[in-house]
Amino acid sequence: MTAQPAADRSTDRSAGRLLVVGAHSADFVWRAAGAVAAFVQAGGEAKVVALTYGERGESGVLWQEDGQTEENVKRIRHGEAERASQHLGASFEAFDLGDYPLVNDHSDIERLAELMRDFAPTVVLTHPDKDPFNPDHPVAYEMVQKARLMTSGAGVESGFKTAPPSEFLVFEPHQPELCGFVPSVFVDITAVFEQKKAAMAEMKAQAYLQTYYAERAEHRGNHARKVTGNKEIRQAEAFMRLVPNVVGTL
Repeated sequence: MTAQPAADRSTDRSAGRLLVVGAHSADFVWRAAGAVAAFVQAGGEAKVVALTYGERGESGVLWQEDGQTEENVKRIRHGEAERASQHLGASFEAFDLGDYPLVNDHSDIERLAELMRDFAPTVVLTHPDKDPFNPDHPVAYEMVQKARLMTSGAGVESGFKTAPPSEFLVFEPHQPELCGFVPSVFVDITAVFEQKKAAMAEMKAQAYLQTYYAERAEHRGNHARKVTGNKEIRQAEAFMRLVPNVVGTL
């Protein structure tokens, strides 16, 4: 998923920078932890941003504890995501915008755009634009899509600071067939699958998802083997490219 280097880039991005933006603090782990670990293993730099902690809608196990508070749930979820990111070699940042519903606010989009300008990612990953079961995921997509365009200045000279356009992909949702998701990229995560499992194990507030996404990695590994004929691939993650990939030759 490494972008072609552009001649006018002022920042050295030869190793690449990956930015993963999730609506909730655990989203990146289930859907892209292997890709993050593989990116870092290849010499790149990765940053994970959680727009919310999922404290209201995705922390049911934590709310079963007597005397639980929202601030304590946030604290626990932050620690989980931070430790998971460390397993992958990525940094973690939380915006704490509040979930269920996540609201698309101009100032938050500008905050995300400013982060993108400073980090100058070569690849951006986020949610697809559809999800009939989660109100926050499409909002996260819209925020990332707008921030990315503001960051690159939509490819023209702009009156604000910009960064070179990145590749733009969405990661696989929980029910892809209902979200308009058609994979166009498989990332072989066989060599880093143990890191993904370690990251998933940190997400104790949603431990019920660990088995599902471990099995999903096996399914996508099977699909990647069929595409490539490479029998060494055991696990993979699926992504859908939103903008064309520009190469020098096929």
